[in-house]
Amino acid sequence: MTAETLAHAFEPFFTTKAVGEGSGLGLSMNYGFTRQSEGHARIFSEYGQGTTVRIYLPAHFNAEDGPAHAPPAPAATAAGKGEVILVVEDETLVRELVAEVLRDLGYQVLEAHDGPSGLHQLRVPQRRIDLLITDVGLPGLNGRQVAEAASAERPDLKILFMTGYAEKVSASQPFASPGREILTKPFEVDDMARRVRALLDGGAGR
Repeated sequence: MTAETLAHAFEPFFTTKAVGEGSGLGLSMNYGFTRQSEGHARIFSEYGQGTTVRIYLPAHFNAEDGPAHAPPAPAATAAGKGEVILVVEDETLVRELVAEVLRDLGYQVLEAHDGPSGLHQLRVPQRRIDLLITDVGLPGLNGRQVAEAASAERPDLKILFMTGYAEKVSASQPFASPGREILTKPFEVDDMARRVRALLDGGAGR
């Protein structure tokens, strides 16, 4: 890697690939998992020669080797319990990353690439959806409009907005309401996982 690439390799959503050519190595997800597990990750790279990624994780002790009551890793508190989450995001890379992280945590995930398709998912009769994650700046039918339409039909639905402009909307309705949170892009995957778990633990929507 070049020095510039190396400096950004662990950042969420960073990739050197063009749109439609994949999302790279998913290094931000690996870094997030490692940090959730109270570990650390480092990249050793020499341009034109090769790259090594090293993950350092805490040692595990069984009952005979160490303490019987080791504290749980932070990831355990963010783990899913089979809840269904709808992710509405027009940027394919971001949507796929968020969906993959949530599935790895144990959630069931539905995906939509724009507002209308997200509402279609929400309006399927008898479909369980516990949480809506939507980008605020969707083209056409934006995230705020999706949330309002969804809430009209599912009043108890929990909503997590994703935006790069949280400082401008955090104090306004309908963003600052009970059962709703704002996540600023770019974000760490462990922060997203904690927000999701906190919203769901406050009472799941249907």
